[in-house]
Amino acid sequence: MNKTLRILQLIALSFLLSSFNNQKQETFNLTINVNELRNSTGVVVFALYDREAAFPDEHYKKYLKKLTGKIVNGSSTVTFENIPAGKYAVNILHDENKDGKIKRGLIMPKEGIGFSNYQSIGFSNRPSFQKASFDLLSDKKIVVKIIYM
Repeated sequence: MNKTLRILQLIALSFLLSSFNNQKQETFNLTINVNELRNSTGVVVFALYDREAAFPDEHYKKYLKKLTGKIVNGSSTVTFENIPAGKYAVNILHDENKDGKIKRGLIMPKEGIGFSNYQSIGFSNRPSFQKASFDLLSDKKIVVKIIYM
């Protein structure tokens, strides 16, 4: 009798534990729009980051997810789908020559760049994950300003 009760308890415990493991984490969609591109040449690279150590990512190698958007009438929009709730930041490149890299002059970028929560960048306003990040707790739409130096 004790053995049967113990087996039933183990079966009930395994069902209980498996129900926790089968619960899917809620995910959301993040739509990002960029306007006022200086031309319709090339594409727009949208990179999504979820950790401070990866941002900013000048070479676009440490991102969580990356999408490329077409340019239509000086604008581009992409949607990252099924993103778990969390803290994220966005880095954008108007990749006019489609090489996946920031084209530079002597020091400053020649192509447009942008970061979530930034209207301008400079030596005293360098991008950081802390300033660029936002919470994703539901489906969200953001607009990122492209900055040309």
